[in-house]
Amino acid sequence: MDDAHRHYGGTNPIPQPGPAEPSSLVRPYAVTGGRTAPRLQLAMEALVSSVTSTHQDLSTLTPERQAIITLCRQIRSVAEVSAMLRIPLGVTRVVISDMAAEGLVHVHQPQLEAGKPDLNLLERVLSGLRRL
Repeated sequence: MDDAHRHYGGTNPIPQPGPAEPSSLVRPYAVTGGRTAPRLQLAMEALVSSVTSTHQDLSTLTPERQAIITLCRQIRSVAEVSAMLRIPLGVTRVVISDMAAEGLVHVHQPQLEAGKPDLNLLERVLSGLRRL
């Protein structure tokens, strides 16, 4: 299991706060600095890839950013990053958007032509449905 999964739970259950531990509701607020909207609009299917190399020192980054960089050494969608790190999607969008602005990750947005559906894709779907 890699460090990102181990740090954020992976397949292990999420630890529940005990009486002396702070509520987990504060954590997402602190991670995003109180912001709820990302700097750039990120579709949940947008792909993210790390710009940093494996030997680059990440110790100055927050644990969330370190985990995202580690995970995105393989291209992942925003939704995958959110699910794998067990971070809410809105928080993940804000953090990835900030990281993209700082040049730590590349974001590959889906190309949608002004909301028009891809006719080639629709024809293939229709053809597949007819074969059923």
